[in-house]
Amino acid sequence: MTTQDTALTTRPLTTRRDVLGRVLLTIASLATVGAAIRGIVYTSQVADDRVWIESWRMTAFWLVAGLFALLAWKPRAQRGVWELLFAQKASLVVIAVALGDVPEAGEAGYVDFGLVVILVASYFLCRGWLGWRRTETAQPR
Repeated sequence: MTTQDTALTTRPLTTRRDVLGRVLLTIASLATVGAAIRGIVYTSQVADDRVWIESWRMTAFWLVAGLFALLAWKPRAQRGVWELLFAQKASLVVIAVALGDVPEAGEAGYVDFGLVVILVASYFLCRGWLGWRRTETAQPR
């Protein structure tokens, strides 16, 4: 381990940047909870042939909200969560662009793009990559 690695893993990481990243992740989590609650209402109103897919979608919102909350809670203790969440949100943006004029794709694509921006900004603000470093002196937060 180099001196620079030691400095990155031993100094306190509760800086303004870290707090800002966590606030952004909390906002993303709460916004996704809002979408999940909206999904409950929407699922209760759809035709029988749409109940399963809308239920799946609604529970996915709860899952994503939980992942954002985990990252906000301990951003450097979540190996792989950053990357999985980024891959899922970024793929939805690509799919929305590819679908073009499909009714829900446009609005959802913008929302997911916003979440990608928040996720990337938070990753750098919170130094999420440090979760992959495991040394004797590194303590996950």
